[in-house]
Amino acid sequence: MKVRVITKADIQANLAMSEVIPMVKKAYRALATQQVIMPPRLQIPVEEKEGVTLFMPAYLKQENALGSKIVSVFPHNAQFKRPTINAVFFLISSETGVPLALMEASWLTALRTGAASGVATEYLARTEAKIAAIFGAGVQGRTQLLAVSHVQPLTKVWVYDPNREAARNFVEEMKTWGSSVPSEILVASSPQEAIKEADIICTATTATRPVFNGADVKPGTHINAIGSFTPEMQELPEDIITKAKIVVDSRPACLEEAGDIIIPWRQGLITPQDIYGEIGEIVLGSLPGRVDDEEITVFKSVGLAIQDVIVAQLILEKAQQHNFGQEVEL
Repeated sequence: MKVRVITKADIQANLAMSEVIPMVKKAYRALATQQVIMPPRLQIPVEEKEGVTLFMPAYLKQENALGSKIVSVFPHNAQFKRPTINAVFFLISSETGVPLALMEASWLTALRTGAASGVATEYLARTEAKIAAIFGAGVQGRTQLLAVSHVQPLTKVWVYDPNREAARNFVEEMKTWGSSVPSEILVASSPQEAIKEADIICTATTATRPVFNGADVKPGTHINAIGSFTPEMQELPEDIITKAKIVVDSRPACLEEAGDIIIPWRQGLITPQDIYGEIGEIVLGSLPGRVDDEEITVFKSVGLAIQDVIVAQLILEKAQQHNFGQEVEL
């Protein structure tokens, strides 16, 4: 059998955020209409390294998209200037079960995670939102900014990371991305400085404690929280979770995996009924998104395998059309 091997460089050169956002929106619609098979992701912790490896299969029936991702998150890799996230995706024919493609998936993951926040921002941020704050100066922070900039005309961005050098590098790199991001991107000296004028906040960290003070968040702010994906991880303060409109990518997944939801739930501060809805329900039109300019909205995402498989299928289609990647006989 022949399998097409697609590299990170192939994906970076041939896939734009403007193409990924509609795919992720389509995946959320499919979830809302129960057109997917998506088992709970399997997590294998590597405690001695404070790492985790995730196995994430999914099948989108209407798209005939079937496959699985294996992704590892090892935060201490940053100390050695290694990627903290490594991933591969295996795409399979839903007609025959024949393997179709093996692709590097860390950039795929970053793109689809950014795109999720792009979708949420489109439906939940105020239309006049102009200033964003990014927490976490890694790859995920970069695609958060790229996606939010695509759906919202930002004029200024603050970035905060405890690693000042990482934040400075973020700013310098993003300035080379041209008109796809705002020209004014600044390093914040503190979380408070980052969010004091922010209309949109994106958290893309591996934190186990809240990364900002809830009292510093303005009324009308929209927050995309994508970093916390285990019950022990937490980016958002409890006082934000208790007063915000909470929208999730998946209720079952967030109640099982998202520390931002689980920790205040265990403390008795919220119940599962306090989750307003899933983003797919809003995209579908069965729930309204933002209803006034004063409410604080939170999009809590742990990332879904359906996002990966629908984007992976798009990548393979483009590879076949434009002849990138390498076919390997197994």
